[in-house]
Amino acid sequence: MRSSRTNTAKPTVAYTTDAYPKFNRTKKKLPAALRSEVDRQVELICADPQTGEQKRSDLSGVFVHKFRLAGQLHLLAYLVDEDEEIVTLLALGGHEDFYRDLKHYLR
Repeated sequence: MRSSRTNTAKPTVAYTTDAYPKFNRTKKKLPAALRSEVDRQVELICADPQTGEQKRSDLSGVFVHKFRLAGQLHLLAYLVDEDEEIVTLLALGGHEDFYRDLKHYLR
């Protein structure tokens, strides 16, 4: 017996990216291996912007995507503009003081 499968996956909408200067400065200072992993994670976010955790309160509207590389947790903060289909990359870093610094930067 042969079953026919239908593709029920959602069509992927590739969002374009924009980045705050802080994100670009931080990324530029990273080792090559981590820079390429950040690029891969940004591609995943552009394919599905809801992949990160949406923050509340002071950071409402901000999404944070977490990923590990070499046993270390890294966080990538971004905004999503559904109408323009743009992902704006805000900040990148380790967990220590990440949210405090992000709040201060967005004021």
